[in-house]
Amino acid sequence: MSDISTALGNIRSSLPEGVELVAVSKFHPAEALREAYDAGQRVFGESRINELCDKIAVLPDDIQWHFIGHLQTNKVRRLVGTRRIALIESIDSERLLQLIDDESAKAGIVSKVLLQVHVAREETKFGFLPEKLLDFFRRRAYETLKATHICGIMGMASNTDDNKRVAADFGMIADIKRQIEILCPDLRGFDILSMGMSHDYPLAVEAGSTHVRIGTAIFGERS
Repeated sequence: MSDISTALGNIRSSLPEGVELVAVSKFHPAEALREAYDAGQRVFGESRINELCDKIAVLPDDIQWHFIGHLQTNKVRRLVGTRRIALIESIDSERLLQLIDDESAKAGIVSKVLLQVHVAREETKFGFLPEKLLDFFRRRAYETLKATHICGIMGMASNTDDNKRVAADFGMIADIKRQIEILCPDLRGFDILSMGMSHDYPLAVEAGSTHVRIGTAIFGERS
């Protein structure tokens, strides 16, 4: 067995039933993804559109691609136009959401997305501030969407070795999802809570994560 297949097996065995593993393959070559694919992995996360399109062209059609990076508005049409994105995890503004909805309607598809919430104590992370996100749902702004389905929320914890801080961040993200479900009990298919990466995913799973985004622990350091 290769190092990649061994790592995948170890991580899968550590995840409770029902938690989806998104193999974060950004900056790793298609050959590494093929190894993971041959070991049974089907869900991969990419953050750059050019790299994503190159990989789509050479890898099997049954891969579920998640876009997990910051999405620039001028790249929306190309991303939607691939017609191959299972989930866009990183919607960080109403403007971006509206653009995806417009382009999806033009393309005749329904795009599945997560709204990214920002709770980490760093300026560099993107996302809705918690109150802004809750206000979006209070206003029922999602009701204007024609070709986009909001499947849940995504978030990241602070980049720190303080596990109490990390656990608190994940708890806050999970609580925001619960508040949204209380505000909008009629939401359907709003069941994804994507949080947790290679260094902190056990804490995310404890807090209720349904999807973990793991790269380094599978593929090693980025090349």
